[in-house]
Amino acid sequence: MISNKQILLLTSLLIFSAASILFSLLSGSVDITLAEIAGSILSAETNLNSQVLHQIRIPRTLAAFVTGGLLALSGAIMQVLLRNPLADPYILGISGGAAVGALSAILLGASGFWLSNAAFAGALFSIFLVFGIANKFGDWSVTRLLLTGVVVSAGWGAVINILLTTSSTNNVQSMLFWLMGDLSQSRVNLAHYLLLIAGLAGGLLLSRSLNVLIRGQLLAVSLGVNVQALRLLLFFSASVFTATAVTIAGSVGFVGLIVPHMLRLLGARDHRFLIPSCILLGGSFLVLADSLARTIVAPQQLPVGVVTAVIGVPAFILILRSTIRK
Repeated sequence: MISNKQILLLTSLLIFSAASILFSLLSGSVDITLAEIAGSILSAETNLNSQVLHQIRIPRTLAAFVTGGLLALSGAIMQVLLRNPLADPYILGISGGAAVGALSAILLGASGFWLSNAAFAGALFSIFLVFGIANKFGDWSVTRLLLTGVVVSAGWGAVINILLTTSSTNNVQSMLFWLMGDLSQSRVNLAHYLLLIAGLAGGLLLSRSLNVLIRGQLLAVSLGVNVQALRLLLFFSASVFTATAVTIAGSVGFVGLIVPHMLRLLGARDHRFLIPSCILLGGSFLVLADSLARTIVAPQQLPVGVVTAVIGVPAFILILRSTIRK
């Protein structure tokens, strides 16, 4: 049964998403009005403002929304899978593998297509490495998976430090921007949209099983849920979402950690509403953060991961205090 509170929450998130996208299109070194945005979208005229919108702001805004939605969705899944409130999309070392792939590509002078593919290949390698080690004896538990992810993540961190300390000065800045999250060259295509839609549809289809699994494995088994198959599906789904997000924008922190918590505090504990709410709030949160990253110290740009951390740290402390009070 849909409550008025849930309808109000989804409506508010839709409005917030639209407002954040509009704010992103209006923000930048070139002043563009609402009338010019509407005219540029509806007409084929190619002036300076139209080029700025179609070549820079719209692609970057869409990339930020898709990335934020994927990270928030992955974070919600990881918190169910690991039954750990501190779980986030990067806890299993996926971002570390992607970072090693991307930094290696930068060292070799690659960019664009090759950089993205190297990051995705590193993320996939990390996924199979973590699962292969955790599942070595034909059975895996949440604790073993979590510990394996932490150890593999630490190993990737050591490799990243080696790459940074042995790189030339020209490459280090590019590496640091990638590690802190950067949307300046990010673009999304049809496959990214389809993946986000598939995540939404799959999450809604599995929402009842997720509601049961988060309450414990024994209860889920007693209610007829195939826990082993569900865990495998959740692990690989969340991993692919994270790998794709990292490929688009680099390592952007805090989105997958705080967004699901914030929504649960607002009453979206049922995964039928938590899943779409995560996509909306995660996407709009990263769009807003990227807009601030472009404008706070303009004409210079900050890595978007710095802004999400500045917003995320106090937000997480407030969430933690509210949880303790309850």
